[in-house]
Amino acid sequence: MRDINSLNKVTLIGRLGQKPELRYLPQTESAIARFTLATNERYFNPSTNESDIRTEWHRIVAWRKLAEFCEKYLTQGKQIYLEGKLRTRSWQDKEGNKRYTTEIEAQNIVLLGRREETEVQEEEQSYPEPSTPSDSSEEEEKVPVEGEEDDEVPF
Repeated sequence: MRDINSLNKVTLIGRLGQKPELRYLPQTESAIARFTLATNERYFNPSTNESDIRTEWHRIVAWRKLAEFCEKYLTQGKQIYLEGKLRTRSWQDKEGNKRYTTEIEAQNIVLLGRREETEVQEEEQSYPEPSTPSDSSEEEEKVPVEGEEDDEVPF
């Protein structure tokens, strides 16, 4: 149950540092994908009188179907919009020291930017154009539907 006065929400737009690593947990067979996301921030440096760009790297974790989506569609340098929440986990290293890390657990990912040429070519190969019957060379006449007009649609 969520406390009414608290919220754990992260929203990022950035580019992938590398292709996501997908693996399946042996106990539950749940898919998990891990990758890094870079966000850039422009700031003014008064000592040099110039603006610089600061890059922040975020560790991202995605589970189950979203993890499989990441592995299939995300590549290095791809720009995405990500919604998620912060998660901190702990473990013991080889020397027995307790270690902590904070990651972003992805809940929603939207692909941004333009498609690369290779993706367009793959889609064209995967989904061939529907064939048209060769015996009819005439185009069908468009029959107007009642209430449908050729004018612009008012908003």
